[in-house]
Amino acid sequence: MTSQPPISTREFAAIILAAGKGTRLNSGVHKVLHPVAGRPIIEHLLASVEALAPTRTIVIVGDEREQVERQVSARAECVVQEPQLGTGHAVAQAKAALAGFTGDVLMLLGDAPFIKTQTMQDMLVRLREPDAPAVVVLGFEPDDALQYGRVITHADNTIEKMVEFKDANEAERASRLCNSGLMAARAEDLFDLLDRLDNDNTQGEYYLPDIVNVAVRDGRTCAAVRTDHPEEVAGINSRTELARAEAQWQDLKRTEAMESGVTLKAPATVFFSWDTSLANDVTVEPNVVFGPGVTVATGARIRAFSHLEGASVGEGCVVGPYARLRPGAVMERGSRVGNFVEMKQAVLGEGAKASHLTYLGDAEIGAGANIGAGTITCNYDGYFKHKTVIGERAFIGSNSALIAPVKIGADAIVAAGSAVSRDVADGELRMVRAEQLVKPGWADRFHDAMKKKQAEEQKG
Repeated sequence: MTSQPPISTREFAAIILAAGKGTRLNSGVHKVLHPVAGRPIIEHLLASVEALAPTRTIVIVGDEREQVERQVSARAECVVQEPQLGTGHAVAQAKAALAGFTGDVLMLLGDAPFIKTQTMQDMLVRLREPDAPAVVVLGFEPDDALQYGRVITHADNTIEKMVEFKDANEAERASRLCNSGLMAARAEDLFDLLDRLDNDNTQGEYYLPDIVNVAVRDGRTCAAVRTDHPEEVAGINSRTELARAEAQWQDLKRTEAMESGVTLKAPATVFFSWDTSLANDVTVEPNVVFGPGVTVATGARIRAFSHLEGASVGEGCVVGPYARLRPGAVMERGSRVGNFVEMKQAVLGEGAKASHLTYLGDAEIGAGANIGAGTITCNYDGYFKHKTVIGERAFIGSNSALIAPVKIGADAIVAAGSAVSRDVADGELRMVRAEQLVKPGWADRFHDAMKKKQAEEQKG
């Protein structure tokens, strides 16, 4: 839904720091693997980086590194930081991997997933301007500067020095420009500066921002690039920050959807996944959740309290209320599912409908077919899944069980209450019920006997 930013034309490598323990999350899952909008934090960042076509992408791993490596190894090189001696030490671990590389290096934080591709582009462009800064730092001005490190700049946004909050004087703390932790440098400058860091601080760590101070002492220019959107550099280090990040992402997605022509009846109650795709003139009622892999075509209506995941909804379809579309559910143009209908690995043909209380799994339903209330496709025998095929314009009566594998022909009718285990031919009526018995007076005699027995027990 968003326009693509310009692509960097100079070779560059991305280094993503993802070695930290994330102890504040109190989780056995590495912090960069926790999901925002159904996608691991680090995958959001990788997607933004990949839009700039980096020559190399290196992820620095440490704590729970096997988890991170499994997630990113197909898209990035992993380099281990052990022991973990600070952010400067982390970036230095990429020196061997980038031996001989002569491009630019973009340094990113794995727990800050919302950095925009355009912002990264701006950093790389600034690095190549005529004054040739040794380091470019991304700065931001939050509403509350808290204890962020400060970027002290001259009037032209070149950097005088970087200072940690605890080391800053009163005038420096009054500065509003904070260090995001994201930087860019030429490879030939970066590792020389890193080699000259010291760890003379209370933590005994090598801090990445200190490379700016080293370069300034050399008489080199360093520059700040500012983002006007502090939320794009927000890190995620706790469950509270994770929830805040989810809310931030959802708000942005809702706005984007409405600006592209989607009607959200109660925006704050609708939840999207990272890849949800809604066409214009889609209407979404309150309390709808989109899991990953959902596309909805123009004119469709998703009614209240529905849950969709891995599903394709065609033009003019109606879903819900209280419907569930699971992976592999496909609704073709003009089809409808109503309350308490569930679909999985099933295709509902054009104009077909299942209005309520129905399960359609491993099924193919022809155009114009009607699926009565309480119908289920019995697709699983305890070992294998089997398919049900229902022909065009077929009518399936209420409370029917279609025991797969089975085929119902075009224009066929399955009578209500039937359990169908054999194929039904085109235009055929199939009724599978036990013979209906009528015993006049039986119910009256039964009630009389029960009332008499009840009365005797009460006396006793």
